[in-house]
Amino acid sequence: MIRISAPFLGEEEISAVERVLRSGMLSQGAYVEAFESAFADFIGVEHAIAVSSGTAALHIALLAAGIGEGDEVITTPFTFIATANAILFVGAKPVFVDVCEDDFNIDVEKVKDAITERTKAIIPVHLYGQPCDMKAIVDLAEDHNLHVIEDACQAHGAEFAGKKVGSFGTAGCFSFYPTKNMTTGEGGMITTNSKEIAKKARMLRNHGSSARYMHEILGFNMRMMDISAAIGIEQLKKLHYFTKRRRENAEYLTERLKGIRGIVTPVVKERRTHVFNQYTIRVVDDEEVEGADGANGDKGNRGKEGVNRDDLARMLTERGVEVGIYYPTPAHKQPLYRKLGYDCSLDVSERLSAEVLSLPVHPGVGKVDLDYIVDIIKRAMMK
Repeated sequence: MIRISAPFLGEEEISAVERVLRSGMLSQGAYVEAFESAFADFIGVEHAIAVSSGTAALHIALLAAGIGEGDEVITTPFTFIATANAILFVGAKPVFVDVCEDDFNIDVEKVKDAITERTKAIIPVHLYGQPCDMKAIVDLAEDHNLHVIEDACQAHGAEFAGKKVGSFGTAGCFSFYPTKNMTTGEGGMITTNSKEIAKKARMLRNHGSSARYMHEILGFNMRMMDISAAIGIEQLKKLHYFTKRRRENAEYLTERLKGIRGIVTPVVKERRTHVFNQYTIRVVDDEEVEGADGANGDKGNRGKEGVNRDDLARMLTERGVEVGIYYPTPAHKQPLYRKLGYDCSLDVSERLSAEVLSLPVHPGVGKVDLDYIVDIIKRAMMK
């Protein structure tokens, strides 16, 4: 089976974990502090705060920014559910804005129309590893005095205009789940240039405490362990290589999939460095799609009659290629949000959820694997 994702752990990570185990100090300590310092330097910010997950990073970042009951936070529905749920965690209301068809990221023009007097923040999601238009988002936020909390959980090392995501807004949030471009097993990180946000985030992750057994605010147990941080330190050293392999594999696939009837390859927008946490194609039906451009600029032609995304996914899976569908149901259509009264229609997100299909491009995938994947897709779509 060619896996859709796989963590790449070597002797360096094993030795690092062994050192922590032998030290007898397993919880948050010197390794967490070292990982935070290294990650802050990597992103280009003053502060990094390690937490237990990407979800925890979003939750704490919102609280640290003062978002709460009665506030509205604008975000995308075409994302993992944690993005929206973190807004609910703090008592605020998610306001969903549709995405752009070409890069799957939030449509800034539609964000403008969604701002109200209750709006306090925007959460742009750098989906699949491609940055949003951060200049437009930051400019809009400054005009309306809004926080920007970047969901960079899939975008370690991605750049907009030469600047790394996670360094643009009030705070950036990263995940180190095993499917990400680097992993700590479980874990997350908040990045910020704000001393105040950093201080509050550190308290929130540790029972509201800034000094042992002195609890100034209501907080949580959302700390990272030294075991996880030790893995993260070694993974960060390898991230450049991991990203290089992902980008090479993505380019290789795009060159061989372009022009195949029914396949729309990923677009990499100008001024973006895409890190391809996912390589996501669209599978479309039997008529030419107006404006569905692949990364090569070709029109995306809709596929052989009767072959849809789910058909192609099944064919690949049956032939030993694991694929992913991220995401089959947009957040606003999830049962939880329907129960909460969300009844909006967001056409682009809903259409994309029926078309997107992610293919393996992680560093363990070689050209033989990629050729095999391309051959299956050609046979399926060009008969």
